[in-house]
Formats: sequence, structure tokens, C-alpha cells
Amino acid sequence: MGKVTPLKLAVLVSGGGSNLQAIIDACKASDYPAEIVLVFSNQPDAGGLERARRAGIRAEAISHKGFEGGREAYDSTVSGLIEESGADLVVLAGYLRLVSESFVTRWQGRLINIHPSLLPSFKGLHVHQAALDAGVKYSGCTVHYVVPEVDSGPIIAQAVVPVLPGDDAGTLAQRILKQEHRIYPQVIRWIAEGRVSTNDAGIVTVADANAPDFAQINPVPEPN
Repeated sequence: MGKVTPLKLAVLVSGGGSNLQAIIDACKASDYPAEIVLVFSNQPDAGGLERARRAGIRAEAISHKGFEGGREAYDSTVSGLIEESGADLVVLAGYLRLVSESFVTRWQGRLINIHPSLLPSFKGLHVHQAALDAGVKYSGCTVHYVVPEVDSGPIIAQAVVPVLPGDDAGTLAQRILKQEHRIYPQVIRWIAEGRVSTNDAGIVTVADANAPDFAQINPVPEPN
């Protein structure tokens, strides 16, 4: 049996790119079924671009500020770059820019995002403080398909962390970020292996998912 062609990823970032780094590290494994063919940022000084370059990955940036033609024209240009790279899946990893409906439509079913809350709770921004203000006992992160409505697409997987006494938004964010680094590469693996499907009601099923898979995705919350 020949080697399976890896799923080609375009990863979009706006900042330091710690989730990008987790995906880069996962791709180093000989049995990982995906590879990054493009890292793109709307911020030319984003740290994630340097992470990509250090790993020998193509890195491109186009500032969205003052882009002629506005959001639609900008997203069309970004889509062109992604298509030219040959990417099969677009991975938003801290891409702090709302994408246009036309961009979502163009990549429908091939566009995923990670959000630092247990969706559908706490959509949008400042989610850690919102969780603390609501007094929840658990929070976490969600990997989902992107649809035009923000943070509302079909949920692929979630990971849970406890909210501890004395937490502030920063400490909670760091606890969740550790799980983001676990969950995102695993979900990409599932997609690359052809195991993820969505029914007409928008419910995602992962075929042949076994206990170790979900123990990794949703570990027993640790107090520390």
C-alpha cells in the first residue's frame, strides 16, 4: 500500500501563532496525515509568520488596512492565495478578522476555527472574562466548521477545563490554551483521515472514534 497523500493546510493567523506551532509540531510526525502549505496573516509583523519561516513553510502577509475594494476584495485576494497554494483545508488559528460571507461560501465545509469557550456559550470576544462573570465552573475550547454567523458552525470537538477559585481572565486563558494545542491537531487528523461528517441538522459525527481519541480531546479536568 502506497503512502497516503497528506491533506494540505492553509493556516491563517494574526498573532504569535501558538496554535500554528502545535500544528507544525504535529506535522513533523511521520504518521501525521496533513502538511501545511501556506501560512497567511493580515498582520505583516505577526509572530506566526516567523514560526512558519523557521519551519520552512511558505509565509505570506497582506495588510487589510486600507485595502482597495474593502473586505470582499481583500478576502477574494486571500482566497486566491489559498487556492494557488493547493490547500484542501483552511485553518483559522487566531485569525482576528471576521471573514466575509463570500469567503465562507467559497470554502464551505473546508474552513475550521478554534474558539476559546464551550460554544454555544460565550461567542465573540473577551470570552474568558465573560465566563468568569457568569460564574461557570467549567470552560474550554471548541473546534467548529465556520458558517456566516459568527461562532455558530457545526461543532467537531470540545475540550473542558475547570474554572478555579482565584482565576482571572489570563490564568483561565492559559489553561484553555493548553487544551487548544491538543484538540486542534487531533481534529485536523480526523478530517485528514476522512472520519468527520456532518448531517443535515448540522451535527458532526467522527467515525471510528475510540476511547483514547476522546480521552485526548476531552481529558479529565485537572485542578492545577
